[in-house]
Amino acid sequence: MEKYDIIIVGGGPAGLTASIYAVRANMKTLVLDKLAPGGQIINTNEIANYTGFGTINGAELAIKMFEHSQEVGAEFDYKTVVAIEDHGNSKIVVCEEDDTRYEASAVIIATGTRPRRLGVPGEEAHAGAGVSWCAICDGAQYRGKDVVVIGGGNSAVEESIYLAGIVNRLTVVTMFDLTADPVACDKLRAMPNVDIYPYQDVLEFVGDAKIEGVRFKSTREDAVERLVKCDGVFEYIGLEPTAGFCANLGILNKMGCIETDSQMRTSCPGIFGAGDIIAKQLRQVATACGDGAVAAHNAASYVESLRK
Repeated sequence: MEKYDIIIVGGGPAGLTASIYAVRANMKTLVLDKLAPGGQIINTNEIANYTGFGTINGAELAIKMFEHSQEVGAEFDYKTVVAIEDHGNSKIVVCEEDDTRYEASAVIIATGTRPRRLGVPGEEAHAGAGVSWCAICDGAQYRGKDVVVIGGGNSAVEESIYLAGIVNRLTVVTMFDLTADPVACDKLRAMPNVDIYPYQDVLEFVGDAKIEGVRFKSTREDAVERLVKCDGVFEYIGLEPTAGFCANLGILNKMGCIETDSQMRTSCPGIFGAGDIIAKQLRQVATACGDGAVAAHNAASYVESLRK
């Protein structure tokens, strides 16, 4: 079993930043992620509030972060972590692939979140083929067609602006009103091919062989029900934490997020959290990177304390 000083679970902005700080602290460091490095930012068309870059494509920023991590010497492996065993001064990270096991003195969990689903009829049947959670991945196939975006937060509005530039007609359906950055909301509302329906409950995705429309109903007194025909749907209704694999450690809150202190320490010595997976107020690339730096600094200090 290969031994590392620090193993980082998750290769998004928090995990990659943590890897850079860990290696620079002379820690033998491994990053594990089942997907491509970058986390959720690879699905984001434009990131406009990450200091120093102005506006940058999410996938491009992810590549830059990964390259930086590789340049300093962090190891990376495509593995699905299914459990973390706490053996005091030693932690065992168990992976799905061939039951691979790694040992580390400290572990930083930076697995982030995944898109939340509505759970309405027709969603599962069309998932990945008509219903998508990534406009930058799948938007091009709807060029000149009609699409529906479900959600009104930052991701929904930003991706709607991108989609409106390539589709024929865009309909935004949201449970409340638009809650994204006011500048972005104003830009979306001003686009001539966009219709916005606030205060709606999505009832069903219509269609058999392919998606044909979305049926939704007003939550206000009129309770008007509508069916909007479309060729595709993009959902942006929030994110779910992805830390179920470490539930045995007793470090999760009732929402499934990791509880940490200001030093990114969990209640389990030697295990740290960072990024969107932790209980926090603001989930942004900048805050994830800050979390990763703090977690790596304190994880390295923890490892050094074991050597004394």
